[in-house]
Amino acid sequence: MASFARTERDQLCSLALELGGSAPTLCEGWDVKDLVVHLMVRERTLLGAPGIVVPSLESLTEGISARMARADLPLLVDQLRRPKVTWAALGPVDRLVNTVEFFVHHEDLRRAQPGWRPRELSPSQQSTLWRALATGGRMLLRKAGVPLQVVDSGSGREFAVRRGEEPVVVRGLPSELLLFAYGRGEHADVEISGPGESVRRLREATLGI
Repeated sequence: MASFARTERDQLCSLALELGGSAPTLCEGWDVKDLVVHLMVRERTLLGAPGIVVPSLESLTEGISARMARADLPLLVDQLRRPKVTWAALGPVDRLVNTVEFFVHHEDLRRAQPGWRPRELSPSQQSTLWRALATGGRMLLRKAGVPLQVVDSGSGREFAVRRGEEPVVVRGLPSELLLFAYGRGEHADVEISGPGESVRRLREATLGI
């Protein structure tokens, strides 16, 4: 059975071809082809990948991305779909590094289109995303600036991002909470409650990596 990471990869690739390269995404300034190129650079170029997260190396990444973008979308998608010659071909590494990456970017494609609806994920998939959130959520939500509690509306699991009196509570399924933590709050199906000023500060905060 294909892993969650591989399933998300395959579905993202199929949707990218269906939408076409110029369709919008939730990533500001990126269309579908830009997002596919980003994933290719991250996975297939040792020189370009660091510039995704290190500002001083952005120009290097931009140059590699521009050269890669000269290829047609179907070719890029075909290469992305079959990671046979990269570290992503190693199952444990792929699951560790790519499950969240491909889930979030798959939703970046889906939720930028009219009429989108949240998908129904399996309990196992939701648990996988909850573990990812519990591991990285404090870093993703570090700029919240207010006491903050995250609650899984499906199981009741919770953890404190930042302790304090009268915390803001963000409640939803793990998939939606993870998207919220990655800065997709306007497109995440979550319920936010707490003191009005704290809720306002959270909604205006820049979340994610």
